[in-house]
Parts: sequence; C-alpha cells; structure tokens
Amino acid sequence: MGDACIPTIDLSSFLLREDEEGKRKGMEEITEACSEYGFFQVVNHGVSLDLIKVAMELSKSFFDYSDEEKTKSSSPSADVPLPAGYNKQPLHSPDKNEYLLVFPPGSTFNIFPQNPPQFREVLEEVFVQMSKIGMLLESIINDCLGLPANFLKEFNDDRSWDFMVALRYFPASNKENNGITEHEDGNSLTLVIQDGVGGLQVRKNGEWISVVPAEGTIVVNVGDVLQVLSNKKFKSATHRVVRSEERNRYSYVFFHNLEGDKWVEPLPQFTKDIGEPPKYRGFLYKDYQELRMRNKTHPPSRPEDVIHISHYAIDS
Repeated sequence: MGDACIPTIDLSSFLLREDEEGKRKGMEEITEACSEYGFFQVVNHGVSLDLIKVAMELSKSFFDYSDEEKTKSSSPSADVPLPAGYNKQPLHSPDKNEYLLVFPPGSTFNIFPQNPPQFREVLEEVFVQMSKIGMLLESIINDCLGLPANFLKEFNDDRSWDFMVALRYFPASNKENNGITEHEDGNSLTLVIQDGVGGLQVRKNGEWISVVPAEGTIVVNVGDVLQVLSNKKFKSATHRVVRSEERNRYSYVFFHNLEGDKWVEPLPQFTKDIGEPPKYRGFLYKDYQELRMRNKTHPPSRPEDVIHISHYAIDS
C-alpha cells in the first residue's frame, strides 16, 4: 500500500453564495475525485462537529450495553430486507460487526433505543444534517457532470428510501482474515463519519489507499447508480474496511438512495448525444438491490458469482 491519499475538498464555498471562484475550484476537484477515485473527503460541510462528537459517544455507549438490552431495539421480523433497529452480523459472516439502522425521521419503520438518553434525538438530527449534505453533493455532482439544472434532484426526488447506520466493527483476532469484504456501493452516494481507528480503504489501479481519519471530515463515495447514469464517467470505487486487532471501530454511514421503481440506464448526455455507446443495459433499481441482497442471504460458493454492477455491463 502506497502513500497516496484521497482528495479533501472544502465545501464552504458552496454554502456561501458569493464565492463563485471557490465553487469553480471545488467543482474541478470533485470532478477529478469522482473520475479518478470515486472517493473524497469533505470539510466545512455544515454538519455540527459537536453533534458528531456527541453522536459517536452515544453510539459507543449503546454498543457497550448487553446483547439483551440492545436487542430490545431489534425489528420483530428478520424477514424484511433491511430490518430497522439493532442488528448483528451472523457469526459466519466475514464482516464481524453490529449496527443500528434508522430511516428518515417520522418513518414508521424506525425502532429507536430507549437508552442512552437523547440517543434518538441525536440520531434524528444526524440523519437530517447528513441528508442535507447528500442533497448538496448531489446538486454539485449534477453540475460537475454538466447536466441540466436540478436534473438529479428531480430524477431522485424521494428521500424516504434513504437510511443511516451506526456501526461497530469488532477487533480482528490473529487467527482470522481481518479484511471486511471488498465491495462497491449500489446506491447513488454514501457519506461516512469514521472515528480515529481508521481501516477504511479504497482501491485505485490495483492499490489499496487508506482513507486516513481526520477530525471534522466526512468521507464521500460514488455509488453504482451514478456510475451507470454517467456511463462510467464517474466511478463507483471498490472499498473495504480492515479491522484493527486491538480496538473497536465506530462509524456512521448515510446512504443517499434511489426509489426502487426507478429505471436506471446511461443518460443520453453521455451516450447518443456524444456518439458514445452505452456501457450498461438498463434495469429497475429494486431488481439490482434484490440481487445484491441475495449475495448476502445466499452467498455464492464462488467469489466470481457475486453480483456486481458488471452484471448489467454491455460487452464492448
């Protein structure tokens, strides 16, 4: 693993209407990051740093409770694709983590812990602020791609499909492979707040690059939906988490998603309008998500049989 690092981009210009030069520079940096890495970090993003600290402390307190206490916040049904509340990875899973999953505030699917006090209030506020960042970044990426104003916002206008998880990765033992399964995200955009333990890595040109934690940063990565819409102009990067052998790793992950019945295919701006062949055939988003979920519920015996976005790729 080399000394390369993913770009860090200051979003303050996009929160100040008068800073046009700063916006221009930021758009150039985001365009390059999405094209080269599929990953970048943002600072001065508008999410309260005090809120982030409190949210991380409350998450640690919650995961330190007994399993009996945590499972009081579990979904009564294990059959739904994304059970709200507390969940723990099966012992046979290579991921070795536990998590608390929440949907938008007001959603009837949410199951919030009663303890620690204020945790629900903080989770809802983190969700709201991360959602704002997701929409801001979607708007910036829209302009970076040269799409008509508000195109992605109007295409992806249903925020009820977004969700967030508070995660704890357990330490790795010396006897096991401590690498969390490498993958790409199947959504539009993912935002990550990570603690100081680190372990998140992104692959570029066959090399694993560590996403070094820094206070006040939020990690952003492009998902498969944007890769397909842009006809691979923007990259959905392969990434993983390598667990520490000594310490738990805590993070919050926000998924800026797409409504399940949306049809996804390369946009004409990146295909017929410029004389380029489409690199993917179209698909219903929910169909792709069902295939990805089956990877987890019924893991293929051969790694090469795991479904990725390449399942829809058109041979050139």
